[in-house]
Amino acid sequence: MTLHLIKLCVGIETLSDLAAWQSRRLKEKKRDGETQELIHVTRHAPRRAAEILDGGSLYWVIKGWVSARQRLLEFRPVMKNGIAHCALVYDKELVAVEPRAHRAFQGWRYLDPKDAPPDMAIWTKGADLPDALRRELISLGLL
Repeated sequence: MTLHLIKLCVGIETLSDLAAWQSRRLKEKKRDGETQELIHVTRHAPRRAAEILDGGSLYWVIKGWVSARQRLLEFRPVMKNGIAHCALVYDKELVAVEPRAHRAFQGWRYLDPKDAPPDMAIWTKGADLPDALRRELISLGLL
């Protein structure tokens, strides 16, 4: 059974900010001769890695809203300041999802597929609206 992870996207205001940040990061890696991959380093490795790598994604919460996902490709052990960590390696394709309110939390959490929002390709109401307006209309039950 596939399983997902969900994580807060700290320091990012909008989905387009996240896309721009990731694009800049990939360009920096290319310039520096590094492997062009997107990685987020976290303290703990998921214990249910096999389920996640069976088609699971990393869902990003931006400003209190689940806004996007990226397919998880690998969990790689890394050392940071002499302490073992886990690098979450995820796909470059950023997929917008139906915005869904989500409270703040620390670290990452497992996300059951039945609780994951559908991709925007499936859900298109208000897709042409600015993020803030679309979120407000959703919270009012108008979208």
